[in-house]
Amino acid sequence: MSEDIMKIAGFRFAGIASGIKKNGKKDLGLIVADAPVNAAGVFTKNLVRAAPVELSIERLKASSKAQALLVNSGNANACTGEPGAKASVDSSAAVAAALGIEAGLVLPSSTGVIGVPLPAEKIAAKAEALVGALSEESAMDFAEAIMTTDRFPKTASARFKRQREEGAILGIAKGAGMIHPDMATTLGFILTDAAAPSSYLRAALRRAVDKTLNRVSVDGDTSTNDSFYLLASGKGMKLNDELSKRRFEEALFKVLLSLGEQMVSDGEGAEHAVTIRVFADTEKNAKRVAHTIGTSLLVKTALFGKDPNWGRIIAAAGRAGVRFDPSKAEIFIGEDRVFHRGLPTMDAETEAKAAATMKTPRYEVRVKLGTGKAEAYLITSDLGHGYVSVNADYRS
Repeated sequence: MSEDIMKIAGFRFAGIASGIKKNGKKDLGLIVADAPVNAAGVFTKNLVRAAPVELSIERLKASSKAQALLVNSGNANACTGEPGAKASVDSSAAVAAALGIEAGLVLPSSTGVIGVPLPAEKIAAKAEALVGALSEESAMDFAEAIMTTDRFPKTASARFKRQREEGAILGIAKGAGMIHPDMATTLGFILTDAAAPSSYLRAALRRAVDKTLNRVSVDGDTSTNDSFYLLASGKGMKLNDELSKRRFEEALFKVLLSLGEQMVSDGEGAEHAVTIRVFADTEKNAKRVAHTIGTSLLVKTALFGKDPNWGRIIAAAGRAGVRFDPSKAEIFIGEDRVFHRGLPTMDAETEAKAAATMKTPRYEVRVKLGTGKAEAYLITSDLGHGYVSVNADYRS
């Protein structure tokens, strides 16, 4: 579950209901900086991109500055043509006016059903109330307002130090389905009190995303709305030497990894988050095998059934397009070796221990191809009845 929310100097939050969702649920979130701050973002690589994604990319390219992050849930505003593009502009303009800032400093994000025009008038009608709700203590309201099929809000935080100086990072994200590398399907918002130029923030964010969010998968799908932002208030430590940058990126990695693990744990209907760690001759090959195993429906259903079916794992590895000799391969579930040198090593005792491991919420499967010690991992979820139920009934 999410961690306690850390305050970050220079930022306030709000989360309210605007009527986009039914039953009075929170569906409109806002993060505001005290002044325009350096910002960076990474976005979906899906060729079909939602209107708020296009607008945010355009605004970041224009200035690399932002002062507000506006998020609605319940409507993706994707595949909505010119009306959708206008809705993103109009809704962010309404909030900018309520804040008394330039519209170009507002970066919009949306999540929810694709193909339904965004009711910008509902956001505009609540703009004053949204701004009025802003508070340093309202981060959890924001976290709740951005959820769709999420079972719980997702937050993570970390501190980093250099001598007597200290900095802080807070991450808030949503995501449970359509999660897959490149990048993981989510909306995410990283805030720090560090001082650094936008060019560095962009590079650091991309490095961290590649090592974390690009290594989690729930269902193999990527979204039209993926957006992940990093904003720095500049009120804390200056990232002006290699040590401070290294400490910052270590903390950023920790926050993003935690958010990614929470998303997989929340994978629609999921009961387990499983790290598939592969050792091979190169990291590229290890990554390819890990992704093939972690996205195999047969493997994922075995994870759901808590069945130590090593055959599905080695078979998936064998079709990954990476050459290795199965007679030199090993597979471990937790600490128990279930396959070695082309043959099972799973007697009754080992199977019972492996099955017990698979009943735990988080565990690791290690696959050694016998070709080298380079490693890569993918964090995946089990796949069961809950996923089908959530997605079959999503629009109804």
